[in-house]
This record gives sequence, C-alpha cells and structure tokens, in this order.
Amino acid sequence: MSSVGSDNFPLIVRQLGVQDYSPVYQAMRNSIDQRDNSSPDEIWLVQHNSVFTQGQAGKAEHIFTPGSIPIVQSDRGGQVTYHGPGQITAYLLIDLKRRKIGVRDLVSLIEQAVVCTLNHWGVKANPRRDAPGVYVESGKKIASLGLRIRKGYSYHGLNLNVDMDMSPWQHINPCGLGIDMTQLADLVNPTPGIQQVSDKLLEYLSRELGHEDYQVRTDQTFTESTYRSL
Repeated sequence: MSSVGSDNFPLIVRQLGVQDYSPVYQAMRNSIDQRDNSSPDEIWLVQHNSVFTQGQAGKAEHIFTPGSIPIVQSDRGGQVTYHGPGQITAYLLIDLKRRKIGVRDLVSLIEQAVVCTLNHWGVKANPRRDAPGVYVESGKKIASLGLRIRKGYSYHGLNLNVDMDMSPWQHINPCGLGIDMTQLADLVNPTPGIQQVSDKLLEYLSRELGHEDYQVRTDQTFTESTYRSL
C-alpha cells in the first residue's frame, strides 16, 4: 500500500516505557477529547505489564483461567488479547478525516508496516483478509490489531510479540480465533532487542503514514493525569 500524505502536520512519537494498561488507555480517551483539526498525529510506543484486555466484541468464554493476571474491559474492536513485557504495543492516534483515509486503509498500512518489520529479520508474514493481524508462514499469529474510531480519530492499535513469556496465551482463546500465537524470539536467532524492533517498526509505520521524520518524546513516568503536560 502506498503511503498517505502527511499534509505537513508533524508526527509525534511518545516512548512510554513499561506501563500499566489502564492509565494509558484512559489517557488515549482523554487525548481524543482534547483533539482538534490542528492536533498532530501521534504514535505511542509502550510495553504493558501483564494484563488481559477484552474488546467490545469479547465473550467471557474466551477467557479460560486468568489466574492472577487482571482482566480489563476495553473499547477497542475485537475480542480478548494479552499484553506483557517483551511485546511492543503501538497506539496510533490518527486524524482519519484530515488524511482522507478509512479504517480499512489504516488497518492495511499498520499490517504492511508489521510485515516489513518482520521481513527485515527474514521472517515471512502476511495479513489475513478474514481476521485482522499478521501471521507467519506456519499460520501462527505474531501481531494483533484492535482499533477504535471516535470523532474521526483513531486510537488503540497493534501488538507485536517480540520476546515475552508466552504461557499466558494458553489461558485465553486469542482474538476468539482458536489459533496459536508466536513471537520473534521463536523465529530468529539471535533475537533482536525490543528497542531494535521498536525502532524498525516505527520507521515503517511513519513511512506508511507519509512522514519522512518525526519527533520522539520519552516519558517513562507517564500516568493518566500527566497527559495534558506531555
């Protein structure tokens, strides 16, 4: 897919480190309430502490035995997924009206960026027309997508499994699809560091969004209440 125009608006990238899910989720919602047509597009890069999140279409029966891992209800699309350290979560806060693109276009460019990132390390992967996300040649899923559109702005985004504890996936039916999950560490030796993968993913995401460069801001003490000062 060709990249979409940036219309001379900057792209802000926020490096948030490792964070609990709920404060970042609420901050995304706050940011949508604050946005107007002069607001820059943003990508938030974060690793979450262990949590299961249930999307709007989520069904309780897809969570088998959560144990001590918390379950958080989310307003993103899709069903249940897992977040944990060693997984890159990229949230895309994009003005779709300004870019003149639809949700399907955004999904496609996210998937293409993930495919290019994996190809960089020699991993062949593709999206599936019937189920958003990215899948390796074995059919296992390595990246999940879930978006929400409000007032013409997107939020939520993608999860890319890099080098994480995979055992929690056994406690759910990922995305309600009855599929196996995998990660880059199971496919590439030596495994690249998560910062390397994050940087490469950001390179391809920004390219797909039509930005040759972007502004990176780091805030690893991020909380829900600090969003307005970022």
